[in-house]
Amino acid sequence: MMWDDKEDDWKELLAPEDQEVISDLLDSARRHKGAFMNADDVKVAQLWAALIEMKKELEQTKMMVRRAEAPFRDIVSMAEIEKRKAVERIVRDLIKAEPDKEDSVQRLVDSLMRF
Repeated sequence: MMWDDKEDDWKELLAPEDQEVISDLLDSARRHKGAFMNADDVKVAQLWAALIEMKKELEQTKMMVRRAEAPFRDIVSMAEIEKRKAVERIVRDLIKAEPDKEDSVQRLVDSLMRF
């Protein structure tokens, strides 16, 4: 069986951090031992059990990222608004824009905001 001490020798050849990763993965896959021990090919079933655990972790990570995305999008949006205001102030100060040249100021600001 994959987790017997006598077959663990190959794992010792892994980098230390990878030994820890595989150990954690095998530990989490052990919860499916009742299922894979009844499989025709136990080793293949063990690998599938490990893949199940990896998939669950991946889905959990995706969910956490989705939760974090919205606030960051809002922050970026607010920063873009403030950035535009700052660019407008600087352009107006630099060219001493008159009220009748507002269209020119906005075109210049639009152009600068693309950078």
